[in-house]
Amino acid sequence: MSDGAHAIKVHQLRKQFSVQKSREGLKGALRDLFKREYTKVEAVKSISFTIPKGEICGYIGENGAGKSTTIKMLTGILVPTSGEIEVGGFVPYKERERFVRRIGVVFGQRSQLWWDIGVVESFQLLRKVYRVSEADYRKRLDELTDRLQLGDLLNRPVRKLSLGQRMRCELAASLLHNPEILFLDEPTIGLDIVVKTEIREFLKSMNRQHGTTVLLTTHDLQDIEALCSRVIMLDDGKIIYDGALDELKTRWGKGRELSFRLHDPHPLDSLERLTEGLGVSWSKENELTAKVWVPFEAAPVSVVLSRVVGAVEVSDVSILEPNTDDIVREIYKTGSADAHGGAEAQHATHTEGGADKPGTGPDGTKDGNSGSGDGAGQASPEPQGAGRHA
Repeated sequence: MSDGAHAIKVHQLRKQFSVQKSREGLKGALRDLFKREYTKVEAVKSISFTIPKGEICGYIGENGAGKSTTIKMLTGILVPTSGEIEVGGFVPYKERERFVRRIGVVFGQRSQLWWDIGVVESFQLLRKVYRVSEADYRKRLDELTDRLQLGDLLNRPVRKLSLGQRMRCELAASLLHNPEILFLDEPTIGLDIVVKTEIREFLKSMNRQHGTTVLLTTHDLQDIEALCSRVIMLDDGKIIYDGALDELKTRWGKGRELSFRLHDPHPLDSLERLTEGLGVSWSKENELTAKVWVPFEAAPVSVVLSRVVGAVEVSDVSILEPNTDDIVREIYKTGSADAHGGAEAQHATHTEGGADKPGTGPDGTKDGNSGSGDGAGQASPEPQGAGRHA
């Protein structure tokens, strides 16, 4: 299975858990003491994918879809039920001590830093765990301190850091040994927009400079749009999409929306007559704001614009691209990334009150939840190493 061109190779990977069934009442509890019943839960169902070296790939899905379980198998924390897995030329759960020196891991809801000591002391301990020479450690620490602006934080106890400061330190800790592959599980969870932007810019520059392969798991689709050229979408333990984010938008977005701010009120039927035969649909937000939905297969946006602006006095116009949050939410609802129904779903979104404003998330109940809840600590080559924290 080894292939020097790929950082990660997965073939027919499965993970099944045995979950105890608890019976009700005192009698049921007594029975459970002597004879327990278990059910089988398949968290990951025969998934296959490869990630080339140097790629930043997004790995997304609803809570419980199997994302963190996959990450734990890729980092050697869990042993697969079946299937083949290779990361950086190693089988993670078989060659763990040598393997973890080649990877870095950040779990957004777990810390690899020691809570009551200074950040730099945690870094020193991690240097010994990963057996990094003093010269290499100093060089790497100076680089990370400069690029992540850690100078004022190194001597503070971890418990005295804000969430944004701690996440910058967590990133530095995962990169001290200069890993070839970086696993990020919800690295920006709970962070403000300024810190998120700083972390995204750092990850992009690190990828460009060192060619680090990154597998990013997140519920924040702005992270995906800012960093990833490719996205793998998981639903109920199965891969339902693996490809470019732009292709997903094209397949499911199905069109654009033009919003016109009119100088004077115009009836909806008069606007419809202007674009008759172009295959577009109009809606009115108020007396002075009208929106037109332009499917990709309809007339070009430029033709629609010329007809409207040539006949109506317009104060302002904006073009709204397909909203990634809306697209992914619709895919989660259908459980498939096939484009059937994509046009209808997008058209309904735009005709029933318009699309979400750019940069804002939808009101979905699942796609904005915080984390997967089954994260683990930093993988380390020693049992008492950085992954020991709760």
